[in-house]
Amino acid sequence: GSPTCTVTYIVTSILFFIVMIASLTAIIASGDKPTSISDNSILILKAGVTIPDRGNQNPLSGIDLFNMTFTPAPGLNEILQNIEKASADRKIKGILIENGLLPSGWATTCEIRKALEKFRMDGKFIISYSDYVLTQQCYYLSTVANKIYINPGAMVDFKGLSSEVMFYKKALEKIGVEVQVTRHGKFKGAVEPFILDKLSEENKAQIKDYAGSIWEHVIESISESRNIPVYQLNVLADNLTGTIATNALDNKLVDGLMFRDALIDTLKTLSGISTAKDLNLVSMTKYSKVPNPNKIVSVKTRIAVVYASGTIVTGKGNENNIGGNDYAEVIRKERLDTSIKAIVLRVNSPGGSAIASDIIWRELELAAKVKPVVISMGNYAASGGYFISAPATKIYADPTTISGSIGVFGLIPNAGKLLEQKLGLSTEIVNTNKNSDFPSIFRPMNIYEKEVMQMSVEKVYSDFVGKVASGRKMTVESVDSIGQGRVWSGTSAQKIGLVDEIGGLKDAIKGAANLAGVDIYSIRELPVIEDPYTRLLSQFGGEIRMNIIKRELGESVKYYNMVQEIKDLSGIQARLPYFIEIH
Repeated sequence: GSPTCTVTYIVTSILFFIVMIASLTAIIASGDKPTSISDNSILILKAGVTIPDRGNQNPLSGIDLFNMTFTPAPGLNEILQNIEKASADRKIKGILIENGLLPSGWATTCEIRKALEKFRMDGKFIISYSDYVLTQQCYYLSTVANKIYINPGAMVDFKGLSSEVMFYKKALEKIGVEVQVTRHGKFKGAVEPFILDKLSEENKAQIKDYAGSIWEHVIESISESRNIPVYQLNVLADNLTGTIATNALDNKLVDGLMFRDALIDTLKTLSGISTAKDLNLVSMTKYSKVPNPNKIVSVKTRIAVVYASGTIVTGKGNENNIGGNDYAEVIRKERLDTSIKAIVLRVNSPGGSAIASDIIWRELELAAKVKPVVISMGNYAASGGYFISAPATKIYADPTTISGSIGVFGLIPNAGKLLEQKLGLSTEIVNTNKNSDFPSIFRPMNIYEKEVMQMSVEKVYSDFVGKVASGRKMTVESVDSIGQGRVWSGTSAQKIGLVDEIGGLKDAIKGAANLAGVDIYSIRELPVIEDPYTRLLSQFGGEIRMNIIKRELGESVKYYNMVQEIKDLSGIQARLPYFIEIH
């Protein structure tokens, strides 16, 4: 602990910080530089990883300062552009799908699969490989490949879909919290985890219905690609045939069992490289920097693509959610910009704040009066996510999109017991008026307060139904009959008129161009991503804290995030029933 050691330590730390900043500056500077690739290259598509709708072009987006690693995550937009670019690139011979273990979402997977189908039609090869477990989403994606290979010790997780719902009622009772719920809509299952300890019959029926619709689409696509009848695939799923690799091979779920060395040799043969040379594997991130000869740069005609991902929240929001005020501002600017000929809003949201949804709805309605507004629905566009979609000129959804959920609810926790019995805290309230302390978390609501809450919920629900009816050119009665908080798959949503076309982001952009009557256009992606240095500073704060939590909790981090979201659920909400995970 001598003064000399302390000074040395401080100087070393300062030098380290300077070197780190210099390195990061170099990364920023090189971030957008064009790259070239060798002949006979293979593009790597990492599946079974988290794929956001929009890749972060910021060169620092993949830096994890806590672990000192650099792994940028390409977004769906980049992956789709790269697959299309690779189709016409004579240097790219094929694509290798490297399968991981995380879900990307059914709609995201479906859209990438469609792009790969076109890539194969252009005469190039696709090979899929898995070291450990080929998850259902990855298997569905992989069936588009010429060949599916797995490690001899790996398994194919092929078993049909399952949807889990977690109930909090007893846990909340244990700590002395009662959640007081006001709702409209018999299907508004969002509140069931707080007031029941098992699913209601209506909720069970709707889960069976939309999960069944998604499975039907998935299994029909697999049947067509693998040339195995649907009934036989269901038998293989019932019997968990893919659990043992040899059984998966015998039943034609996969094409071969091989270790990675044999895979490398196979890829060398396919890409026309001699066995003595190294494979030319190109990552998505690197390929994004390869110039696209067909890219159009037009200043006079543009289409704005606005990415809205996450929960809808009041105020400005951040890059992981949809801030009502922020998005309204973005849409207003694009409406007033004459170079923008159409607006595409990519929605990937389970909903959220009813007021914030209304603020965004207003700007989209104004925009749709002067130029085409097209919605592209991702994995989710439900409740508030559907509310903001309603005024669009045209709505596109994927067959596996989870949509609808036209219903609202209000939550007010009563934590009086928790404070008094568990913590020994009591409160005494002095009011100037009859209801000055409404709403209070220290006591149960009285009859009059419940009536006021119910009136608020009914008002928001009738507003929601009315706006959907006017946007979709339907009667209020017909919207109410398919509303009631009920959730629909994209396929079902199209049948009942909530969606116009089945298609992905690329289809929506082409559709918007057609509606605007433009052939040549460039794309402006929004919201604008914050500059790298601001991003770097924010990483020192919240993101490092999140990395520590992730490291400690591992896979369970999603439950921590759910609890964090529950804290923000006070007030009137238009959001998806619980946290839907279909796997």
